[in-house]
Amino acid sequence: MTSDKKAPNAEVIAAGSPGDKPVFARIEQTPKMSEQKLHKDSPSKSGSVKKIAIVGLPNTGKSQIFNNLTGKYVLVANYPLTTVEMATATCRIDGESYEVIDTPGLHCLCVHSEEELIVRDMIFKETPDIIIQCIDANQLKQSLTLSADLLDLGIPMLISLNAIDETARKGVWIDSPGLSQALGVPVIESIAVNGLGTGDLKATISKASKSKSDLRYGATIEDCIARIEFLLPADAKFKRRTATLLMLNDPFLMDYLAREHGEETIAQLAEQVNKVKQQFSGHFGHILNKRRSKWADQIIENTIRKQKIAPSELTEAFGRLSRHPVFGIPILLMVILIMYLLVVNVANVIAGWMNQTLWVPVESGINSLVTITWLKEFLIGDYGILSLGLANAFLTIMPILSVFFLAFNILEDIGYIPNLCVLTRRIFDKLGLSGSAIMPLVLGFGCKTMATLATKSLRSARERYIAIYLIAFAIPCAAQMALNMSILGRMGAKAFMIAFAVLALVEIVAGVVLNKILKKEEQSDFLQELPAIRLPNPKAVIVKTYYRLWWFIKEAVPVFLYAAVILFLIDKTGALDVIKNVLKPVMNGWLGLPVQMVDALILCMARHEAAAGMIIALIEKGQLNYIQCIVSVTITTMFVPCFANIMAMTKELGTKRAIVMALCINASAFLIAGILNWGLILFLGR
Repeated sequence: MTSDKKAPNAEVIAAGSPGDKPVFARIEQTPKMSEQKLHKDSPSKSGSVKKIAIVGLPNTGKSQIFNNLTGKYVLVANYPLTTVEMATATCRIDGESYEVIDTPGLHCLCVHSEEELIVRDMIFKETPDIIIQCIDANQLKQSLTLSADLLDLGIPMLISLNAIDETARKGVWIDSPGLSQALGVPVIESIAVNGLGTGDLKATISKASKSKSDLRYGATIEDCIARIEFLLPADAKFKRRTATLLMLNDPFLMDYLAREHGEETIAQLAEQVNKVKQQFSGHFGHILNKRRSKWADQIIENTIRKQKIAPSELTEAFGRLSRHPVFGIPILLMVILIMYLLVVNVANVIAGWMNQTLWVPVESGINSLVTITWLKEFLIGDYGILSLGLANAFLTIMPILSVFFLAFNILEDIGYIPNLCVLTRRIFDKLGLSGSAIMPLVLGFGCKTMATLATKSLRSARERYIAIYLIAFAIPCAAQMALNMSILGRMGAKAFMIAFAVLALVEIVAGVVLNKILKKEEQSDFLQELPAIRLPNPKAVIVKTYYRLWWFIKEAVPVFLYAAVILFLIDKTGALDVIKNVLKPVMNGWLGLPVQMVDALILCMARHEAAAGMIIALIEKGQLNYIQCIVSVTITTMFVPCFANIMAMTKELGTKRAIVMALCINASAFLIAGILNWGLILFLGR
């Protein structure tokens, strides 16, 4: 990706065939936890396990290839930043043991973000035995820039040419054997989402070969590179590539070399490198890019054939309309409406049926069989491990999440999310966020933890702080969005519109305030790459839904049980009544909520899904009216980010700043919810 100071807010759309530039949207510019667990099995102690690094541009199918090779599962979606941290797993291929590493997106070895730095450091320090470059056939030319860098390393390599079916539908044919001959490494065609080509890829891993790119930059530049190579320490790895990166003023390379070879040695090297640079009068980066582009164009010309008349695609039209400033808004509203109707008319019905069919008989049986009062309360009371714990998780929350995740995963795999980023860029620009900050913010509607980790791609500390605050504040994650829809749907569509309009307004105001009070930084343009709009693969959607539900069961259900036990104990000791009495003036007077909502706020500190289950129970008991339901959803959405997100905030900001941010968010939640309560009473009456 390159920055361009021209025409801020302009949108550039280009053909999506492999020989052309991909679809871009230019935006003015000022991750895996929870869902994306780090799958890691310890390699053999014998040291015989070979390392395979899967690298490639963002959104080229690396995680899917990782899943296909290892049998593990990491989250896969049709947008960049799905992978924000490396995942590893060991597997056996043709009798050999391998440690396979899935990596974040990498455009070239001259890195410009923390995720790319992580990948390059892994390659330079650990020196994988084999590199699999995953190339999206629709982005062949852009991927060849990375290919040139990787070939220079001299590491055995092969290429997985993915999405080959999409180029064929566009009337584009890629000569894979010709591409293999041009690059000097095996090229395996694949349709990774369907698992096609996985067998060939496994069979070819042992045939991965070293190759040197025939790309040369002219006598003057080659002389500069050779002189710097000579100056590098004798034990330095990848000398040609390191010398080239030094000439390109890579911002992170000197720090890496200082750690590896000592600061004194590298300080002397830096002086010598500067002397070489001063003797070179041209712009090194421009010349390199021009030569690389010519080299890639030659390979494209020799390996790609196109029909003169390409078939038009409905998916491309949908992509254009979904990010259009006029037509994009109705499409977004239609998407929200469909999700709302699915949750209210399908998920709620399933949850109600499961409750009546599975829970009511169990509750009645325990009620009649268990005569010991405290034991009965411990099992099926207000804070019972079966009622608040298991039944709440499996019979109330799971059906709602199942339906919502299914629909949300379809949206992800279509490729709608990046187009939504383009649609909303003008709003986010007013919040002091633009360009690369937009994608993490939109990802917050999927998983706040992953979105917070994705902010490490932002170079601006100011943008990172604003983005993390807004992600943690009034943006509901996918699970919370589903449950909020379920809760508000019981009160009607108007309640849903009021609550989400308030949350949107609060988010915008918070962004504007932060934008005003935080010190301004220089803005620059950013190119947001848009993936192709694709019809979702039903099997992939179902598998992803299954894993998201499994992660919920594995992470959330124990929390539900612990929370039930803790609430039961503090209730029996009288501590809960003390807390409720202390908070009663605030709950009843300011927020207009019953004191039982204290339970939900306590559960928020553990899992927001548990709090939502408590709110649903209060609605079913008739203890929350129309206004109270709206206020409850609003305050629980803003109140205390989940524990995993707080850990991610701490990682990105530091402990002190994360704690201050969490306290500000909680204070704001009480203030805004109270204002909302009295505003609704004023306009709607009690």
